[in-house]
Amino acid sequence: MSVGYRRPGLVARDHVFRVPLRHDDPGAGEIEVFGREVVAPAKQDQQLPWLVYLQGGPGGKADRPLSTSAWLGRALQDYRVLLLDQRGTGRSTPANRQSLAGLTPVEQAEHLSLLRADSIVRDAEAVRAQLIGDEPWSVLGQSFGGFCALTYLSLAPQGLRQVLITGGIPTLTGDADDVYRAAYPRTLRKNDAYFARYPQDADIARRIVEHLAEHEVIMPTGERLTPERFQTLGIQFGQASQFDALHYQLEEAFIGGALSDTFLRGVDAAVSFAARPLYAVLHESIYCQGTASRWSAHRVREEFPEFDWTTAGRVNFTGEMIYPWLFEQDPALVPLRGAADLLAAKSDWPALYDLDQLARNDVPVAAAVYHDDMFVDRDHALASAEQVRGARVWVTNEYEHDGVKASPAVLDRLLAMNRGDA
Repeated sequence: MSVGYRRPGLVARDHVFRVPLRHDDPGAGEIEVFGREVVAPAKQDQQLPWLVYLQGGPGGKADRPLSTSAWLGRALQDYRVLLLDQRGTGRSTPANRQSLAGLTPVEQAEHLSLLRADSIVRDAEAVRAQLIGDEPWSVLGQSFGGFCALTYLSLAPQGLRQVLITGGIPTLTGDADDVYRAAYPRTLRKNDAYFARYPQDADIARRIVEHLAEHEVIMPTGERLTPERFQTLGIQFGQASQFDALHYQLEEAFIGGALSDTFLRGVDAAVSFAARPLYAVLHESIYCQGTASRWSAHRVREEFPEFDWTTAGRVNFTGEMIYPWLFEQDPALVPLRGAADLLAAKSDWPALYDLDQLARNDVPVAAAVYHDDMFVDRDHALASAEQVRGARVWVTNEYEHDGVKASPAVLDRLLAMNRGDA
């Protein structure tokens, strides 16, 4: 099924594909995967190469094309683009508290375990076969989408013309503990940068957490805001487009001695996982290959007392970390707590990367590594890139994690690298 429409700057066509829930067991049923084809109006009748965009996450639906600025505008100069909603997200068969409500925690965990990069890649190959046959396509992987791109290079390199990665080269051999031991210090450095820019916010943040500890504060959605949940607002520090958002939230925090509705509504929009539950449920599993995460971010946090606001001199905000108490405090996650615990204990995760295949890779690969990336460790990324034969890496501090969405120059540079022009 496909539905087409036109808007300024692009022509789009919506596609729904049927793929196996389990690619190793076609008899286990099917799910739907949604993709939005986008092409420049002047080129809609041309035979163009395809570029499939793999969104960050995990659990993030593909970008909705509200404009043709930044990467999409650059891509449409040369490609027909497919914006793919990875399984479980967006308009693909959903996986959330509502769709999984009729299952036991064990059944929920089993279903959720099928939503990692290996299944996403096999979905992409099924979609490619249905959409364009044997012709290979290019892949642009942003953040977690870059993780998926490396899995793609490992499992199905024959489907790839080239790979472009932005802020998304993971450790290929490390586990979740390695990831978070590197992530907490990076997050502290972002806190340092934030409070250097807004020193007055340290007192406001302290006043807020003390107020939250002493009072039951209910957000407009009906859920409670706790000190630890307030601290998760630091996830905004990782993107240039959001770095200053916390300051503008804090400056309207109080009305008299109470936290304002304006502040609480803004906080709720930033901390709720209602629109992206898989980000929380699957986050640590994306680093697991034959090991259990055992709530890694929660355990490793104990090694960094700077994040304990009750004893640290400053309220430091956390970043891309998922904690078990989120599944007690966020209504969108509460029904998935049992499944989340089972996934955290799961140790028989299959491998996501084939190091031998990557070592003999012959697909052109160009990657942007952001020097100060809060989400993906620079040293891990560079070490992993060395294990991919022929991969070319551009290290830059001009952009943050959202660089590909900030400027067309990022994608333009990567395309030039794969052409040998940069």
